[in-house]
Amino acid sequence: MISVPVYEAKTRLSELLLRVQQGEAITITRHGSPAARLVAVEHATPDTMSLLQRQTVDATLLALSALRGGISLPLPLRDAIGHGRD
Repeated sequence: MISVPVYEAKTRLSELLLRVQQGEAITITRHGSPAARLVAVEHATPDTMSLLQRQTVDATLLALSALRGGISLPLPLRDAIGHGRD
């Protein structure tokens, strides 16, 4: 396993991701202390996967909220659906 300072990790992220996909684990350090570990998804623990899934859902909900942009319907959604079926 190699250690890489955070600035170098940002600069060489694509290269580091290729190494991780080949099975290598990389520790990212900040001021010489380990701050994070970069591992392939298939090597991640179930806790890590559920965290990744929650982050994906959160990001999706934020994106949908941004698309909505404060638009609201003048009537309840169920009624709007009913009007659309007429």
